[in-house]
Amino acid sequence: QVELVESGGGSVQSGGSLRLSCLVSGSIYDLGTMGWYRQAPGKERELVTSITVVGTTDYAESVRGRFTISRDNAQKTVYLQMNNLKPEDSAVYYCYSRLRTRIRDFGTDYWGQGTQVVVSS
Repeated sequence: QVELVESGGGSVQSGGSLRLSCLVSGSIYDLGTMGWYRQAPGKERELVTSITVVGTTDYAESVRGRFTISRDNAQKTVYLQMNNLKPEDSAVYYCYSRLRTRIRDFGTDYWGQGTQVVVSS
């Protein structure tokens, strides 16, 4: 059974920092591309950032230069360092992994349960 568990969310003031972590557990052949989405109340879920197996990253324009994604494949963990947070960054953050459980599988998206980030002005 594959499970993704996020941690590190919380409440900070504008300009502050948070570091999110997402640990993947279970029998996994390949973690694949990993990343973070977020969803604010009344808004659609949006892609914040992603990172490939070899470390190629992509960021939404709204977070570029403030957020940094990284991964530790040995620890099966993806991180999101968020600096200079703004009130508009407030949302539930979800990690995902497009992983394979067996060598013959195609990648399938698995999701965490989400972690709340609140940024006050």
